[in-house]
Amino acid sequence: MQVWRGAGEVPADLGPTVATLGIFDGVHRGHQVVLAATVAEAEAAGLTSVAVTFDPHPATVHRPEEPFVLISSLTDRLERLAGTGLDAVLVLDYTLEFARATPEEFVRRYLVELLHAHVVVVGEDVRFGRANTGDRRTMAELGRRLGFGVEIIEDIAHPGTGRRWSSTWVRELLAEGDVAGAAHVLGRPHRVRGVVVHGAKRGRELGYPTANLHADDLGVVPADGVYAGWLIRPEHAPHDGTSKRLPAAVSVGTNPTFHGVERTVEAYVLGRTDLDLYGEEVVVELVERLRPMVAFDGIPALLDQMADDVVRSAQILGVPAPQVPGPQVPAPPAAAPRAADRR
Repeated sequence: MQVWRGAGEVPADLGPTVATLGIFDGVHRGHQVVLAATVAEAEAAGLTSVAVTFDPHPATVHRPEEPFVLISSLTDRLERLAGTGLDAVLVLDYTLEFARATPEEFVRRYLVELLHAHVVVVGEDVRFGRANTGDRRTMAELGRRLGFGVEIIEDIAHPGTGRRWSSTWVRELLAEGDVAGAAHVLGRPHRVRGVVVHGAKRGRELGYPTANLHADDLGVVPADGVYAGWLIRPEHAPHDGTSKRLPAAVSVGTNPTFHGVERTVEAYVLGRTDLDLYGEEVVVELVERLRPMVAFDGIPALLDQMADDVVRSAQILGVPAPQVPGPQVPAPPAAAPRAADRR
């Protein structure tokens, strides 16, 4: 899949296309229906399929004072878009100046003149142009006047609940820690991506060394708790025999046992104490929540629970359970009122 970062990268000799547009945050099942229709329409007509998306998210441009975190980074969004079979994605820089374009100005400049759209495929909730004043009826009218076809894809609801697939639903589920539910809406496990940084190395002292990621810049991080998941090394060449995809037990929280205040994501690769991941960008996929954060009476009880977490993670992920490490148990901080379940 080609990625054009701005109008200037679109080939001058680009022929007719079938185009769609949207933020596609998370590329959930609803998005996938629209994207599949775009690809199918293009293949049937022998044309190029193109998705137009925007970066940064409009919410961060129009309301910078309000916190907003994307479900998936642009890198992951593009990876998921590539998996739909699209030929190309055009990433447009979303600015206040860009947002001033009327619906017709946007469609004429980008879909007609730049992408030579023969057909535009959109979901029934599409919005575009200044103040989101363009909708599906606007697109149909512009298609009649400017000479392209328009295919409207009606929302497809979840068969059990009747709720439409949406990024809002994914955010709600992640806020509850329901990563399995979020995976059902997304069509694959939710993931966060970040660079492994040095921590206090307390996990290593306990016999469970973890890859530590600061939770501030990872995307939507689910509720505090312990999860079964996978640690993925996207740029890793497995010449040393180490897989790119490693089973892990993942802890999300603030490390209250040792008076932690910074929220982190920590992934312990099952049975591995030899990995050096510092400075490496990794992806953590969250498959199922094992438990919330709870307080223990002491570190021995914590270690018993961590050993159980490892065994349950292995069962959920379908891998052999590793031998439980024999840790050097450190003394807890004198001022700690209770020990909690964090490395």
